[in-house]
Order: sequence, then structure tokens, then C-alpha cells
Amino acid sequence: MLFNSLSFVIFLIIVLALYYSKIFNWTGKKRMLLFASYVFYGLWNPPLVILLWISTAVDWVTGKKLATEENKRKRLYWLLLSMFVNLGFLTFFKYRDFLLDNFTAVVNTYGYGYKTQPMDIILPMGISFYTFQTMSYTIDMYLKRTERAKTFLDFALYVTFFPQLVAGPIVRAQDLISQFYEEKRATFNQFVWGLFLLTIGLFQKVVMADTMLSDTVDKVYGSDKILNFWDAWMGTLAFSGQIFFDFAGYSTCAIGIALLLGIVLPDNFKYPYASLGFSDLWKRWHITLSSWLRDYLYIPLGGNRHGVVRMYSALMITMLLGGLWHGAAWTFIVWGGLHGTYLILERLQRQYIPFKITAWNGMFLAFTTFTCVNITWVFFRARKFDTAWNMIKSMFYMQADGEKILDTFTIIKVSIVIGLLFICHWFMRNTSLKEVSLKTSPWALGVVWAIMFFLIVIAQGSGEQFIYFQF
Repeated sequence: MLFNSLSFVIFLIIVLALYYSKIFNWTGKKRMLLFASYVFYGLWNPPLVILLWISTAVDWVTGKKLATEENKRKRLYWLLLSMFVNLGFLTFFKYRDFLLDNFTAVVNTYGYGYKTQPMDIILPMGISFYTFQTMSYTIDMYLKRTERAKTFLDFALYVTFFPQLVAGPIVRAQDLISQFYEEKRATFNQFVWGLFLLTIGLFQKVVMADTMLSDTVDKVYGSDKILNFWDAWMGTLAFSGQIFFDFAGYSTCAIGIALLLGIVLPDNFKYPYASLGFSDLWKRWHITLSSWLRDYLYIPLGGNRHGVVRMYSALMITMLLGGLWHGAAWTFIVWGGLHGTYLILERLQRQYIPFKITAWNGMFLAFTTFTCVNITWVFFRARKFDTAWNMIKSMFYMQADGEKILDTFTIIKVSIVIGLLFICHWFMRNTSLKEVSLKTSPWALGVVWAIMFFLIVIAQGSGEQFIYFQF
């Protein structure tokens, strides 16, 4: 079920009506939310709900054992069980064909003529997200950084909470489970703000990502021609806007929907295209994933505590695996490797060529960061290395015979949209939408809200799924 569908609107109205009715007590409401979450997920492919059940049951038992077991070896065994089950599912459904294809390619270089039979496995929606979320619970239990969930119902709802189940934010146990212990009801202001955020999220997805930019991206990256400089850059810039509006739109919808229930989810984006460098970027883009990778991968690998070589190795491994988390393809690994390289170069620059960021050079630094990010987006969007490499060559004037496939109107449209996006991020980078809204006239906010709602209705989106559903 998609947020940008009529069926979800009906589903949400029913859930809210039951949630705020007097039919259920708090335990009954949690059971209703859990059932609704299974319905929300199961409508994609009902049998895949079984994976959620298995993951939930294994990690509940693991957490229960870790809460009482003091023997270090047994504690480690329980943690490994949780990781084996969760990573096993993730590997089988998401990485099996990728690993098998690469194994076949390596073996066949020695002339064995080995062949594999593709299984056409369905990738469960959101498996990367809920796997990381439930693993964070067992890892934190093992490290004694969080308390065990009080009831199985609370834990199951934490794993499957439908607003953020499929594409995040990835929420830590201590930040969400504890909110289920006492009855939650949205205040009037929370409810209105939740509706406003839901509208903004749908506007970002339906109007900006799908209507304004997706056609340009598909046309450029779906072309089998060698493109000219302008078309290559316009397609890539359009994708940078599309993926931001698409993913930030989902996160904003999720936060708004949860707030309608009186439940608070963490921010996942803070105007990332105005980042002053790549360390700043990963504090603003997909914040819950970058913090997860930092706490559960980068720091355990040594972080910055064991010398420069160990630090840079940990940084690169983290970003490479972060790239692989996004997709089972070498293009995603290259994307992660580029970001790892950027972060290493940035740290070297700070060490050997330090400079003070001022109002004069800040925007130039943000623009440079944004430009470098766009180079990485080429590998994120391209399905094949040949496509990515041809795009890079076109973007850097290395193609002498590039063709033009975009009309002038499209180029102007993309330039205006992405230009306004960058400027908006720059002026909002040190504030928040909430702070701006408090300083704005309610009448002005009402007009903006009405315009966004009107544009969502007339856009008549085709119900395209969110980009991050494939991860």
C-alpha cells in the first residue's frame, strides 16, 4: 500500500477512527495498530509477512535471553543467532543473485563453464530497513545499552509500525518502544501539524518527484545514445532532485502519520544539499541510516581511536557496505566508495589545508559539495557501468559526438526546480520547518497548504512507488 494512493487514504481514516474511538483500551489500540501494520505490509505480498513474524519472534526471544543471561559466551551465541537469521534473510532475498553471479563470473574465468539458474526471488519491501531496525535492538541488548521491551506486543509493534516500516526512518528501540508503554493521543496542534507534514510529504512525492522530474530522469538514463553535456547534467540534476523529494517525501509522510497518532519519529533529512562538506552531508541525509552505520559498523571497526590507517579503513569499509545496503550491484558499491573517498579527502584537507568557513566561502563550499554529490548519483541511478561511464564522460566534455534529447523547456524547468531547491536548502540549513512555521502567519500557512493540496489533486500521480522501496 502506497502513501500516494486513495486506498491508503481510506486505510488511514479507518485506523484513525478506530484509534480515537472508545472501543478499545490502550492495549486494544496497540493490537489494532499491529494488525493494521500487517495489513499495510501484507497487501504487497501476504506470504512475506511470515518473514516479519520470524524476525520478530527470533529477536524477541534473543532480547529476553540477553536481559537475563550473564555468561559472555552464551550472550554472544544469542546475538549471533539474531544476526544469522536477520542477515541470512537479507542475504538470501537481496544478495543471492548478486553473489552467485559474481561467483560464477570468477569461476568461469578459469574455464569451468559453470552456470546458475536464476530463482526470480521477490525482494520483500523494506527488508533492509526493518532488518537494521530489529538488529539494533538485539545489539543494544547485548551491549546493555537499552532495556528489554516490556511485552511482546510492544516489541512486535516496534518492528512493524506501519508509518515507517517500509522506508524508515530507522528508529532505535529506546526511542520508539518506550512510547508504546503509555497511551498516546495527539494534541490538536500535533494532529494539525501531522496533517500538514503529510501534505508536504505527498507534495514532494507526487508533484515534485513524480510530475516535475521523473520523466526527465527516465528519458536521460533510459536512453541508449551518447548524450551531450547539457542533457547529461540535466538528467543527473533531475535525479538529485527526484531522489530527495521522493525519499524525504516518504520520511515526512511517515513522521506526519505517526504524529497523527501522538507518536514522535526522528527527523531523517535536514536540508542536505546545503551541506558544507561530506561529513556535514551525512549528518543531514538519511540521518537514521548514517547514525546506524556509525554506531554499529564504523565505531566497532575502530572508528578514530586506533590511528589514521585504521580510521580511514573503517571509514571506507563503512561507506562501501553502506553502498551495498542500498542495492545488490557494483554501481552501488562504487557510489559508496566515492563517498568514502570524499570523506577521506575531506579529513586530509582539514588536517593539512585547514581554512575557516565564512559567509563568503560557505555557499561556494556547499555548491562544490552538491556538485560532487551529483557525480555519485550517476552510479546510484545508472543500471549498468556502461551507462554510468558514458554519463560521466558527457558531463565532463569527454564525448565529442553527444546527442541532444531534451527540449529547451525541460532544461529550463529542471534548472529552475533544482536551483530553487539548492537555494531553499541554503537558507533553511540552520533552522527547521517548525521554527519557520511559528514565525509565519497562520493565514499564509493556510494558503500554502491549500496550494499544495490543490497541486497534489491536479497532478493525478500514477501511483509510482517510492524509490527506496527497492532497497
